[in-house]
Amino acid sequence: MTEKIKILKTIHLAICAGVIITYFMLGEFSNETLKIPVLDSSSIVYAIIPFIAILLSNFLFKSFLKKVDQDLTLEEKLPTYQTASVIRWGILEGAAFIILFLKPEFVLFGVLVIVYLIFLRPTEDKIASDLQVNF
Repeated sequence: MTEKIKILKTIHLAICAGVIITYFMLGEFSNETLKIPVLDSSSIVYAIIPFIAILLSNFLFKSFLKKVDQDLTLEEKLPTYQTASVIRWGILEGAAFIILFLKPEFVLFGVLVIVYLIFLRPTEDKIASDLQVNF
């Protein structure tokens, strides 16, 4: 069991590390870029991307978990949980990359998505809570 959770933690770490390294290498960080940019009608879409990504990723994650049969054991539920988690993280990773590559002056919003992604780190307690199982 802990071996499967370790795999999930490794996948999460790899996704987070990839996004963070890309942001440090390609993102131009200064006092100006970490301020909230001026929003106009053409750039409002880029300010909404993080919120849409968070809502969509959580919706899809919960949709996958609703399909899991509650009579299954934790071992049998874990592959579905892993798939749902990877989809959730992938959507957030994609949103961070879209912001970085298409509108670099909104890098602050991308950093917020990355912080949220880091907080989604899988633990046994979170997995049990999400799958409504007791260890």
